[in-house]
Amino acid sequence: MTSEFIISLAGQAVYIVLKVSAPMLILGLVVGLIISIFQATTQIQEQTLAFVPKIVAVLLALLLFGPWILTTLVDFTYNILDNLYKYIG
Repeated sequence: MTSEFIISLAGQAVYIVLKVSAPMLILGLVVGLIISIFQATTQIQEQTLAFVPKIVAVLLALLLFGPWILTTLVDFTYNILDNLYKYIG
């Protein structure tokens, strides 16, 4: 294994992590923005009002995008193991 291969593999891993976590982060950001606008207009500064909806939204996104996330991670793992097998064998 060359250093270029290892650097490429690390880059792919970072890209996969960003791609897999993006739906939850974006949905949490959108819900947080909506809650912040609601709090600013009504002047309600309750901390639990900010966290609970974001947690629920992220969990719903995880349930919705879970199969896609699992497929993406399994494909990446298969590619890593396949490359390792080609290198060893």
